[in-house]
Amino acid sequence: MSLKGKVALVTGAGQGIGRGIALRLAREGAALSLVDLRQGALDAVAAEVEALGVKVTTAIADVSDRGQVRAAIDHTETALGGFDAIVNNAGIAQVKPLADVEPADLDKILNINVGGVLWGIQAAAARFIERGTKGRIINACSIAGHEAYALLGVYSATKFAVRALTQAAAKEYASHGITVNAYCPGVVGTDMWVDIDARFAELTGAAKGETYKKYVDGIALGRAETADDVAGLVAFLAGDDAAYMTGQSVLIDGGLVYR
Repeated sequence: MSLKGKVALVTGAGQGIGRGIALRLAREGAALSLVDLRQGALDAVAAEVEALGVKVTTAIADVSDRGQVRAAIDHTETALGGFDAIVNNAGIAQVKPLADVEPADLDKILNINVGGVLWGIQAAAARFIERGTKGRIINACSIAGHEAYALLGVYSATKFAVRALTQAAAKEYASHGITVNAYCPGVVGTDMWVDIDARFAELTGAAKGETYKKYVDGIALGRAETADDVAGLVAFLAGDDAAYMTGQSVLIDGGLVYR
C-alpha cells in the first residue's frame, strides 16, 4: 500500500501505539501531524519521522478539549498543505472496581476516551466536507470494546462507546465519501500495560507481571502484541484498499477475543 501525497494527523503520537502508527504511516509516505501533550516526546517522534524522508509537524493538544482538537486540525492543514486522515488514538486506561469509581474518575476517562474521539470525528469530518475530501477517520477501540473486563469496567464502557460512535459516524458521513473505522488491539507491550499490570497487582495481590503474563498466555499466536502489529491495520484503514470499508471495529489481538 502507499499513502504518498496524503496528510494524516495522529493523536497520542508521542509514545506507544501512537508512535508506532505514526512511523508506519510515514513509511507508507504520508506527511504526519503529531499531536500529544508533551513537546519533548513529540520532538523525538518527529525526528524519527523526518529520518524517513516525509514532512512532519507537531501540535500540543488535550483531546478532551474540542477547541484544541479543532486547532490541531487547522495547524495540520496550514503546515502540511492538506488533510486526508485522522487517527483518534489518544486514550487512557483506568483499573478500578466499579464500587470505587468516583465522579472525577468517570469524568476524566469519558472526556478523554469518548470525548476525544467525538471531537476528532466532528472536526475532521467538517474539514473533509469543506475540502471535498473523501477522508478517513480511524478510532482507537480495544478488545475491551467487544468484551468487558473486571476491574476495567469504566474503561471497557468507553471502548464500547467508541464502537457506537464509529458505527453512527460511518452512517452519518457515508454520503460524503468519508469512511469511519476503528482498530481494537489486545495486550500490547507498552507503558500503558505496565501501568495496568501494576494496578492489578495492587488490587488483587498478584505479583507484578503476573496479570500481563496471564493475558499473553491466552493469545493464540503465542506472543504479546507490538505497536507495529496495530500500525499495520491502521495503515490499511488509511489507504485506498479500505475505501469500501466503513463502520467496522476490527479486532487485532493475535487471537484473544473472537467475534
